[in-house]
Amino acid sequence: MSFRYTRPEGLPPIVKNLLFINALFFLATKFLFRDKIYFDGVEEYGLEGVFGLWPIQHPNFRPFQVFTHMFTHASIGHIFFNMFSLWMFGRTLENIWGPKRFLLFYLVCGLGSAVAHSVVQYFQFQNIAQLIEVVRASGDKEYLDFILSRPMFAVGASGAVMGVMVAFAYLFPNTELWLYFAIPVKAKWVILALIAFDLIYGLGKTSTGVAHWAHLGGAATGFLLVYIWNKTNKKTFY
Repeated sequence: MSFRYTRPEGLPPIVKNLLFINALFFLATKFLFRDKIYFDGVEEYGLEGVFGLWPIQHPNFRPFQVFTHMFTHASIGHIFFNMFSLWMFGRTLENIWGPKRFLLFYLVCGLGSAVAHSVVQYFQFQNIAQLIEVVRASGDKEYLDFILSRPMFAVGASGAVMGVMVAFAYLFPNTELWLYFAIPVKAKWVILALIAFDLIYGLGKTSTGVAHWAHLGGAATGFLLVYIWNKTNKKTFY
């Protein structure tokens, strides 16, 4: 009988490549083709407007945005938090599942996030379209320009990353995370708190500029996947 110990990788290949791809997208959206016109109405937003996920009724919607939105970020803080969370939780899952399964999991969570966000946006955009027609009929050009100038697309890996965080909390619920590097809190409570936050604000009437339903869609998809995959697994991870 032979025994071979495999040391977990601190930066496994899929996590590493996802970090690299997201960084490339971020640099491209911030520094390339800022003055170019790509298709109707997105010249003001550059590549973010091309890769971001628009409401499906909007003329700027393209099917490829379902994938590209999850590699596009709005700011340094936005990409840093998402990529730090991906590295922190995703490396453990990839070491357990292997690269292929982890990549499949990540992309499916991203797609689940896009579906949830698009369903909510479908109904919200109908209300916005009605408001635009009312304001246009009133002749209030200043208010109309304000409404039309607001970005209506979503960007970010947050939905896919939420799926990763939920999977980690499901498999390692009692792992302690150090909030603010000082307060130990079990993973299950941290993730439940994040989900509760998104649910409260997602159901709220005030817009926070955050795609809360995208987060919830990614979280739900991640939970369903890891639950199905783990049903036949007799091991319990802590």
